[in-house]
Amino acid sequence: MSAQLAAFKIPAIDNEPMRTYASGSAERRALQAAITQMKQELPFEVPCIVNGQPVKTGKIAKQPLPADHAKHLCTYHEADEATITRAIEGALAAKEHWETMPWNDRAAIFLKAADLLSGKYRYKMLAATMLGQGKNAWQAEIDAAAELTDFFRFGVKFVEDLYSQQPSKNAAGSWNRTEYRPLEGFVLAVSPFNFTAIGGNLAGAPAMVGNVIVWKPSPSAIYSNYLIYQILKEAGLPDGVIQFVPGPAPQIVSQVLTSPDFAALHFTGSTFVFKKLWRDISNNLDTYKSYPRIVGETGGKNFHLIHSSAEVRNAVLQSVRSAFEYSGQKCSALSRLYVSASVWKNGFKEQLLEEVAKIKVGNPEDVETFVGPVINETAFEKITGYIKLAKENGSEILIGGESDGSKGYFVKPTVVLTKDPQSATMVEEIFGPVLTVYVFEDADYDKTCDIIDATSSYALTGSIFSSDRRALIRATNRLRHAAGNIYYNEKCTGAVVGQQPFGGARKSGTNDKAGSVQLFYRFVSARSIKENFVPLEDFKYPSNFA
Repeated sequence: MSAQLAAFKIPAIDNEPMRTYASGSAERRALQAAITQMKQELPFEVPCIVNGQPVKTGKIAKQPLPADHAKHLCTYHEADEATITRAIEGALAAKEHWETMPWNDRAAIFLKAADLLSGKYRYKMLAATMLGQGKNAWQAEIDAAAELTDFFRFGVKFVEDLYSQQPSKNAAGSWNRTEYRPLEGFVLAVSPFNFTAIGGNLAGAPAMVGNVIVWKPSPSAIYSNYLIYQILKEAGLPDGVIQFVPGPAPQIVSQVLTSPDFAALHFTGSTFVFKKLWRDISNNLDTYKSYPRIVGETGGKNFHLIHSSAEVRNAVLQSVRSAFEYSGQKCSALSRLYVSASVWKNGFKEQLLEEVAKIKVGNPEDVETFVGPVINETAFEKITGYIKLAKENGSEILIGGESDGSKGYFVKPTVVLTKDPQSATMVEEIFGPVLTVYVFEDADYDKTCDIIDATSSYALTGSIFSSDRRALIRATNRLRHAAGNIYYNEKCTGAVVGQQPFGGARKSGTNDKAGSVQLFYRFVSARSIKENFVPLEDFKYPSNFA
């Protein structure tokens, strides 16, 4: 192991520039070539990776293409009990080498991974995300290229800042220091389908500060997440630091949570699952060597509030993007829209329906597609079930409502108008391209803020549209706990690493703010060190002498 012979500073960090994939551009041609090549080679075979080696259990599952579910992007080997045992043992064996590696060397691995991702593997990662997770080019770009690159680069910067935080006072003849130890044991990362970047961050962030990880990716994001592992491996990540174990969540997670060395959960997924994991961890407290850290982001029932002073065109377009990008399958997606009556009558409704009518639904490979498929049959049935329920409960379908699951899982962008702010589609998370509108009287602005606050058990994102500063302030104060990310005259999706740290409270999660230094505090255990330079001459204090 090399000695660190200087106080190194990492290179200057900035957000990864996003490529537009405009007509005739070099990046569009490169992406289309990557998609064509990937389609010619699929299905891929994905093993488990334990201690850097492929493990083929023979228990095979498939990752279907959501736009053409008769085909699949990859087959993958599901981890069995023996594989998970080896993964845990291997991670713990790799721990000492990894946590004692000089910080500059750990940092270099993730900085190199960021460069590999943003350059050499950019289009391959986008192709895997588009085909396997149903994103169009722009949605894949902002996720699998830009955001994941930012997570790696800014993560290194945040850890550098964390390590630099030292005691400000030293008594004469002594020196005080703080070290930020990785947790004792291993971290379980359980990642979702909807953001490739989240998979990389759930495993990568704890690893940056010296932890070892057992990573269970989503069945609907296997191939893109496998590519992330391969990129980290090429960047120099030692064997065993991240163990890649796809497979059925109930069996894998339940086994992992019985290990005495389980130290933390890093989770993004459903509220139901997160609650269950929390209970399971609590029930196993007597088993663990320490109190596990629980870091989770679950879902949202996100809102736009349109004040009577709002600039209508902007509010309409921001709402369309926020509700229907990636078929509404973002934790932050707009789901409930509160519009003042004067604005609704004076152009908002007409413009909203005109813009939604322009949306093209189809295969993400088609450059004109704005709304692609939802991820799988379960999601398709859930979303269409809510549309049916809205009709049965007396809400009005202003546009959309149709669906077709025969080839791919396609649901048309749907706008529901309700007179009941507590109706099911205003309260329950749908996770699809369904937007419910509630129109309120202009004089009931403050009352509507209170309705927004009380309606949902989630508190992830929200937006306030107004040109009246007093209205912004009033809503912000009344909605203080209703969202972890709040936006003024901007859609409630699109948080950027290093700019808008992301996370919500209430049932939306632990609000540990991915994309900021705050997240990294959760995966370290600080140790204070005091060194004395001057020996004692007597054990007594001055007050002990007569």
